[in-house]
Amino acid sequence: MTSNNLGNLAKIGQLKHEPPAQSEMDGLLKSGRRRLKDAGNASNAIESRFDLAYNAAHALALAALRWHGYRSENRYLVFQVLPHTLGIADPEWRVLALCHDRRNKAEYEGTLEMDERLLAELIAITGKLLNAVEKLGPVKAR
Repeated sequence: MTSNNLGNLAKIGQLKHEPPAQSEMDGLLKSGRRRLKDAGNASNAIESRFDLAYNAAHALALAALRWHGYRSENRYLVFQVLPHTLGIADPEWRVLALCHDRRNKAEYEGTLEMDERLLAELIAITGKLLNAVEKLGPVKAR
């Protein structure tokens, strides 16, 4: 993980420096855990499961960014910086980027292109995010 990359994004205004708060981390982790659990419930509609898993992934990716002392107003960027915040591989964050695009189409155009395979990948990657964020530990004073 390279904080230099995050610092460079802050220099050009893509990220903002903001000290992390343990209460915010705790809330994002709680949200991510609950939504991920509910996304695994096969009795829910696939659209609901996708929405839950996507929002869990976003909460966890944001938690990682916040742990490093940055904030973004861009939903996509929190996924894009995962290689720097959690060491997530490019192919995995690109799946999250695809899910972000699908979420936007559903949200703004009313069309959701979803299948079980993509949902399973999203849930698996979100589980990895949860494990990685939990390993970060408590927020440290910076």
